[in-house]
Amino acid sequence: MPFLYPAAPVRRRHGPQGYSNYESFRPWLRDEFSFRCGYCLVREQWGKVRGVFDLDHFVPVSHDPYREREYDNLVYACAACNSAKHSQNIRAPYEALNANDVQVFEDGRIEARTNAAGEIIEAIGLDSVLNTEFRRDWIRIIALARLHDRELYYRLMCFPDDLPDLSRLRPPGGNVRPEGVEESWFARRERSELVAAY
Repeated sequence: MPFLYPAAPVRRRHGPQGYSNYESFRPWLRDEFSFRCGYCLVREQWGKVRGVFDLDHFVPVSHDPYREREYDNLVYACAACNSAKHSQNIRAPYEALNANDVQVFEDGRIEARTNAAGEIIEAIGLDSVLNTEFRRDWIRIIALARLHDRELYYRLMCFPDDLPDLSRLRPPGGNVRPEGVEESWFARRERSELVAAY
């Protein structure tokens, strides 16, 4: 299932600090969110990355400008979800969108099992006809590729080639969760721990 939300609320594993602009957090966020949108789970591998993924402030800068460059206030999000959220003040998706609270069906429908998940789904429009059709089509594409074109299946469901080597990055304000670097996808690939598809 290409739209499988995490099994439980996700604890942030990286903590870079001190960058002068929030765009500098991009490699950390790509890794943190497994190269997928934190809201709808669209993957980098499904299209052109440049211009498709934004860095969303889940507490909007218009509500709290002091959180503009706060790592824990940023979400790796596709441009469509970032645009739909705009300046709405909603819960962080990594807290409220998980497999216990959200179910995606084979026909692309999405169902919230908690109020918090429902609020995010409604705010972003994840249950819109367009998003439902998008999920349904990708579920079918992935299923067909798995059955008839394994090379395409693995290309669509694998990690990107350009995994960021976070151990080489030196955030100006340090890293409050340095242990996360060893759990990065790049470090796991170096240890031959990456699965072929996720």
